[in-house]
Formats: sequence, structure tokens, C-alpha cells
Amino acid sequence: MADVNDTLLQLNGALVQHGRSNDRIYLMDIGSADASLLVPELLELATRRDYGKIFTKIPRSVSGPFLDAGFLIEATADKLFQGQEECLFLGKFLDEKRHDETMASEYESVRELALSANRTKARQKHTVRLCTKEDADSMAKLYGKVFDSYPFPIDDPSFIKKTMDEDTVYAGIEVDGELVALASGECSFDKNKRFSEMTDFATLPKKRGNGYALQLLAFLEDELKKRGILTAYTIARAISPGMNITFAKAGYTYGGRLHNNTNIAGNIESMNVWYKSLV
Repeated sequence: MADVNDTLLQLNGALVQHGRSNDRIYLMDIGSADASLLVPELLELATRRDYGKIFTKIPRSVSGPFLDAGFLIEATADKLFQGQEECLFLGKFLDEKRHDETMASEYESVRELALSANRTKARQKHTVRLCTKEDADSMAKLYGKVFDSYPFPIDDPSFIKKTMDEDTVYAGIEVDGELVALASGECSFDKNKRFSEMTDFATLPKKRGNGYALQLLAFLEDELKKRGILTAYTIARAISPGMNITFAKAGYTYGGRLHNNTNIAGNIESMNVWYKSLV
């Protein structure tokens, strides 16, 4: 997997990821930051580092300063915060070319294909189980085989263990003692959030076509609901029919597309937002 050099920092109470790998700033959590003060700081950082995009995930109630500064609403997720407040996924394009999608027609075809899929209940053909730190080495190897690049170093066992300590729940499927498919829920249990990003889906190439992703998703939804998560969402590769169809089949609502947003599988790609209430 290619090196991932994006870093995390606290910016006046907000959690920010930035770096050359994704050529962007990602406001992951606005936290206690004052939006009117945070926006110019984000713009200054992006200008200084010559990034092409600023991407944010924020409650609608704090969006005013961002929208006034020219941020565009790329996607939404209803009732993401506390199961009540809408989330806005905003994009600010400092490089105008960053907004242009050379594969827009292909993305649209995938979206239409997913939206036409019938809702399906996952059939548990194989046993799905929670993963533990003892699985970290085999998990990292699987991720390293599947992705040429990824926004985070999930091919590093120590990183996987760290995320487990930070409320990421992993599930896996084994066949003949070999871990063949994985997925995770990155949980925010804070009372003001109570949502989870369903992510890190990966299946070994030789084992694809068995419906593992849908089984993993259903398992994680049940597990996270028991733990108090109210809403689930995902940011899926817009070019991937399989993952978009999986979320559509599982009853997720399409929220919009993030233009040229994420470095994954070796290129910066557009991503689709899907969301679902678990209550």
C-alpha cells in the first residue's frame, strides 16, 4: 500500500486531518470550535499548504460561516447528530479543477444502478464475528492486499489496535481458518453524536461475489445498535457498483456525492454518502 502521510491535529477545539496524500483538509469533528473563527484558519492552512480542497462533516446548526465563505453542500445525512440533527458534508474547492469529475457519467451510472436495487435482508451463509487485537496482524495483511492506497494506514497492525481503543468495532468472516473479509464501524458514542461510519470493507479478490459485505454490514448494525448507536452512514467509492448496491440493498438513503474527495485504490476519487437510522 502507498504511504499515507495525512496527519491529525487539534485546531482550536476541532479535529482536523490534512496532508498531501488526499490533497485536502478534512474537518472531522468541529468539537468546541467557534465556526466563525475556525473557517479562516482552515482557509489559511489550505492556502499555506496549497491543498485543492477542504472537506467538512458538520451539524447544519453551525454551517452559516462555512456557507458564507463559499463552501458547497455536497451531501447530507438526516438525523446524524443525536439521531436528530442533519449533517452537512461541505466542500470548498481552492483548485477549481478539483471540482471537475472526469468520470461523472460513470459515477452517475453506478448511482442509478444502486438506487434501482431492491432492499434485501442479508443471508448469513457464513459466521461473522467481532475482531480483536489478536487479529490485527492478519487484518493488516488483508487490507494491504486489497488496497493500493487508503486514507488511513490500515495495513499497519499497530494502527488497527489503536483504532480499537478509540471505539472502532471490526467484524470479519473466516473461511477454513482464513480471514477473507472485513468491515468496521467507526463509532462516536458521545451523547451529542451517537453515530457510526460504516467503513473499511474489504474482501480478498479470490473470495468476492459471496455477499460478504452485506452480511458484515447487517452484523455491525445489530452490534452497534446494542451499544447505543442511533444512525449509521458511509462514504463509499462512487465508482464501486458493489459497495453502493450493498448499502442500497441494506436500506440506506443516498445523500449525495463528494467530488474528488479521497485517495483510495491509488487515485483521488469521488465518494457517495449513504445513511440509515438504526432505531
